[in-house]
Amino acid sequence: SFPYQSQVELTGLSEAVTVKYDDNGVPHIFANNNHDLYMAQGYIIAQHRLWQMEFQTHAAAGRVSEIIGKNGLEFDRMQRRKGMLLGAEATYDAMRTDEEANKAIEAYADGVNQYIQSLTYKDLPIEYKLLGYGPEEWTPLKSALILEYMINNLTGYDDDLENTNALNLLGKETFDFLFPEYLPGVDPVIPTDVKAPWPFEPVATEAPAITLPSDDIETTLPKPDPDNGSNNWAVSGSKTASGNAILANDTHLGLNLPSLWIMLQLHSPDVNVYGFTFTGAAGITIGFNDSISWGFTNAPRDHRDWYKIKLKDDSENEYWHDGQWKNTEKRVETINIRGEEPFYDTITFTHHGPIVYDKNFGDEDSRKNYALHWIGHQPSRVQKALLKLNRGNNYEDYLAAIEYWDAPPQNIVFASVDGDIALRVQGQFTAKWKEQGKFLMDGSDSKNEWQALIPKAQNPYQYNPERGFVSSANQHSVDSLYPYWVYDASYEYYRNRIINQLLASMDSITVEDMMEMQSNSYSLLPQEVLPLMLDSLSMDGLSNEQKDVVDALKKWDYNYLVGLKAPSYFQAWWNQLNTSIWDEFNRTDLALDAPNDYTTTYIIKNYPQYKFIDVDSTDQKESLTYLINTSFKQSLANLEAWKEDNQMDYTWGNYKGTFIRHLADLGGSLAGFSRYNVQVNGVADAINSTKRNHGPSERFIVEMSSPPKAWGIYPGGQSGNPGSIWYDNMIDGWRDGEYVPLLFMSEKDANQEKILFDQTLKPIE
Repeated sequence: SFPYQSQVELTGLSEAVTVKYDDNGVPHIFANNNHDLYMAQGYIIAQHRLWQMEFQTHAAAGRVSEIIGKNGLEFDRMQRRKGMLLGAEATYDAMRTDEEANKAIEAYADGVNQYIQSLTYKDLPIEYKLLGYGPEEWTPLKSALILEYMINNLTGYDDDLENTNALNLLGKETFDFLFPEYLPGVDPVIPTDVKAPWPFEPVATEAPAITLPSDDIETTLPKPDPDNGSNNWAVSGSKTASGNAILANDTHLGLNLPSLWIMLQLHSPDVNVYGFTFTGAAGITIGFNDSISWGFTNAPRDHRDWYKIKLKDDSENEYWHDGQWKNTEKRVETINIRGEEPFYDTITFTHHGPIVYDKNFGDEDSRKNYALHWIGHQPSRVQKALLKLNRGNNYEDYLAAIEYWDAPPQNIVFASVDGDIALRVQGQFTAKWKEQGKFLMDGSDSKNEWQALIPKAQNPYQYNPERGFVSSANQHSVDSLYPYWVYDASYEYYRNRIINQLLASMDSITVEDMMEMQSNSYSLLPQEVLPLMLDSLSMDGLSNEQKDVVDALKKWDYNYLVGLKAPSYFQAWWNQLNTSIWDEFNRTDLALDAPNDYTTTYIIKNYPQYKFIDVDSTDQKESLTYLINTSFKQSLANLEAWKEDNQMDYTWGNYKGTFIRHLADLGGSLAGFSRYNVQVNGVADAINSTKRNHGPSERFIVEMSSPPKAWGIYPGGQSGNPGSIWYDNMIDGWRDGEYVPLLFMSEKDANQEKILFDQTLKPIE
């Protein structure tokens, strides 16, 4: 029996809508007009994922305490103080002023609400029953909150305050050496030779005569995973066996159940589109139609700046700016806490944005009043861009659609049945003077503020390049010849280079080659640093077991496969070596981040005598060779302790311990709804970028034949119901690098042999 009603009546539908479910549980929605299409989408998504979509909006809005009690309070305060609701309200206002986007999200909300209204207690998703609450009305603002949730995931990471601490601790020269903006070997998204010189006059900005605040900051707020990112590439027909362009995309985010993504086909007289979408957004986010395909990777840049605010007194009513006292604004946030009295948090706003850290929150020192200016506070017209992309027919349509792409900025890859491929680094970027916002800034000088936006026409791009492919993986978007200062603390240094090496070397490429590539578990990090470590290792005095480890490492081909121990040996050794080299950064009284792996490798190869290569707690200067040898032995002791603690061997699959956790599985309370110890190959630095609770949240490949042919998979399933066969049925295939052929239907009566169930949504007569 199928879990959904075959006939449903909906108020406000103008004509009947047919929904076809294929054998993967994917709904194919056929409507005669766009209003009915998006109302049906809202209804169907709610039918599959109501609890999840609601829970994510509660998290975005800082309302988790209403569900889980006081354990959610600090999280809720953080969400509200950093301005999540502020940003969602600005985005919703932008949606409302655009007729097409507004109609879509209104119809979507109407569909969700009619599903909610149809539920009796027994029909409620099980999470509501376990947590003891019920769904509330869905509003279009919640669609904006879902977008804000993703903007935070993808632009919410910065190291400004950690950089400030490091600068104060080390001085500028040492800071610049340990945290360089460019190093040799970096391979940007848009290669150097493409636009030299760049054919435009950059927008001018004026830097102040700078004095940076010299605060020591003990703690900083929790941030999204710096590895939130993705891979994408498109290959032109000149490099493929079929002569058709091929596009591939896999998005690296937290691994949860129910899955972040859901697959869907939407069909009306002017759109026929298939792909992956977020629960809560109208249309398809990543996907393809009859003519074009598109996908995303995060385009890192420093989108959050912190300003030290000088308040007149404890009332926080006035702050000093450009030589005068100006009035603040206050917003009292009522945080309802389950089983307790509400908590009232007064947030003070300056024109920069909310004061996140003050005497009531964050670092305990009340003199530190830090306001946040963040792209997440600005309106984003991404919903409009997606609806236009869904209907695009060619490269010009792609460009016209992504003109509305504001935040989160993305590397948007494109391929078409015409044979075009393209990639644009797209978003609303700020034109900054050099090092603006890299450190905590003085909030009283207006020259420290964002002065101008980079015109989108000046964003870097490639279109049908000679090399026959475009690609991105969260690395630097451009090199230093690009006429704007471009900086981020979380660039990716490894995956992007493997992708480009592989694509450059391949010819007569097939879809199967692309599948194999998305599962590639090779890492350049050990390739670039392990030979030096092994060369420095003295074999004198090593036990036979230790010599066996050396032997395994020498034979290892740098593939992170679950059954091997060599990746665990290397990773444990590398982590221990980093701990030994950068022990100066391991402090409880100061928020600090150590240099990244790429910089560390560069320093130990080129500056082995560097002053930091030393154990801070001893009087003598230890050599790099000494640290490599002691960290080798210590890492093996660490592995044995891990084995004892976990009662399992440290093969790579066990040691990495990838898991996919239910969104409400706090502290293992819903372990039965989660999947632990998933034996999946890969490592964060490989194309198959898997870590403990993070990795490819979907994989998607489309060949731009006419009509296009596509394949996809994700670590979960279509249903949010843990009792459904479609709850986690794709995890094993995802783990093993398998794909599901995506059924792209031309009309509702096609492919009937692959349809398991028909559902009809009818107007109430």
